[in-house]
Amino acid sequence: MLHPLKKRAAVLLSISTVAAALAGPVTAAPAPAGAPGAPKAAPAWTGCATPRYPTLQCASLKVPLDHDRPGGRQISLALTRVPHTAASSQGPLLVNPGGPGGSGRALAGFVASALPQDVAAQYDVIGFDPRGVGKSEPVLDCAAGHFKPVRPDSVPRDAATERANLERVRSFAESCGTRHADVLPHVGTVSAARDIEAVRIALGAERISYFGYSYGTYLGAVYAKLHPGRVHRLVLDSVVDPAGVWYEDNLAQDRAFDARHKAFLAWVAKYDATYRLGTDPEEVEERWYAMRESLRATPAGGKVGPAELEDTYMPGGYYNGYWPNLAEAFAAYARDEDPKPLVAAYERFGAVEPSAGNGYSVYTAVQCRDSAWPKDWNRWRADMWRTHAEAPFMTWNNAWYNAPCAFWPAESLRAPDVTNAGLPPALLLQATEDAATPFGGALSMRDRLKGSALVVEEGGGNHGIALTGNKCLDEKVAAYLRTGTAADATCPAQPAPTPATATRAVPPSAGGAALHGLLGFRG
Repeated sequence: MLHPLKKRAAVLLSISTVAAALAGPVTAAPAPAGAPGAPKAAPAWTGCATPRYPTLQCASLKVPLDHDRPGGRQISLALTRVPHTAASSQGPLLVNPGGPGGSGRALAGFVASALPQDVAAQYDVIGFDPRGVGKSEPVLDCAAGHFKPVRPDSVPRDAATERANLERVRSFAESCGTRHADVLPHVGTVSAARDIEAVRIALGAERISYFGYSYGTYLGAVYAKLHPGRVHRLVLDSVVDPAGVWYEDNLAQDRAFDARHKAFLAWVAKYDATYRLGTDPEEVEERWYAMRESLRATPAGGKVGPAELEDTYMPGGYYNGYWPNLAEAFAAYARDEDPKPLVAAYERFGAVEPSAGNGYSVYTAVQCRDSAWPKDWNRWRADMWRTHAEAPFMTWNNAWYNAPCAFWPAESLRAPDVTNAGLPPALLLQATEDAATPFGGALSMRDRLKGSALVVEEGGGNHGIALTGNKCLDEKVAAYLRTGTAADATCPAQPAPTPATATRAVPPSAGGAALHGLLGFRG
């Protein structure tokens, strides 16, 4: 539900040397002819404007499937660009929405339009679909219908339910191995980081800047580990804990999501005048779990059983702008016995087919490849029941989401240490109550990226917090991208929503809703 990493570092530069080099603008210089990794041609950009992003351009780039065999099979990466308009450019700014498995093509337009005009003008903002994703080729799609409702209850209260879930995840892993045996050994964070280096070379840039959300923070840290001398600016928002990739990170996430779900239920209790589910958060929580139990017997609309209910309410842990809609659906079912709003909420927030066919396939391929997962199901069972006892909201749901890794057909790598003293100062941003990437991950990453600065959104619980309307955060990002200087700081969280601010009334351009539509869920 969020994660990844790997390999060797290139030549390290001292921080003082890097700082001196950053005093002037970055100049673009093509790789010398015949240099290792030199591209045959730069990307051929063509217009692919949209009404919202009128200057957007598109291109594709060939890269080796196996970077250790550059003359072997080639695959393609889909790229987008919003070109710089200032007379002096700071070079490319690559952006990534996380996942793993998230498409980054639309993110270029979002970031370029959300940054202050003078900052965006200094960069070529580059979006890309990582290997296997979206418009890049080949596209991974392991098993259609894997999330088709109604799935077995995620909580395996009996052996039959556990067997049914195990059969689902084992079948998915086997199908992925059958369909993509030649590609799976080359899908992972290290391969994606090496693709970023290929993009840099193709763009003819001496250095690149990088802005990553969620899993994208880990991808950026891995790229920086491999190529520290090629980093100009590094912005990491909602930071993965590199020490827990990926099994331990998921357990930490289970606890954090449970706390965030309780925050949602307390919010519902606060607005009892609207939702009439009780003023005591514990009473409201009991009613939510009673709803879950009722759906075990009779799924709402023949679509929403307990697993689908968890899928529906999990996005509320990423973004509190969804809380009013989720509360309305909860109240309609629990208070009025009307399942229709719940089904509508599932179709809006929880239904993951067909788009997740590709996204989830890449997610599992990256997560399972990046680091070793337990192969003994007894270990999973013991850890999940232990965690479920304190965090019942989504522990088992998350377990089944990641459980194909127990049966993955490709060999796992060893997650590398991203500790890095050769970078210019990096800027990290983190909300204290973030569920998808708990706060401790940002502290862990800051310790590893020497000289980095951490900007904390105190009391915030959303995932992906920059460029969503928090003026304090956004000013710090803009200042960093202008000058490269950053310092630890604290920003207040944005106000929580009210029942009147149901997201259906939020215009599509609104920062939080727009960004979370691009980031997706599970990391």
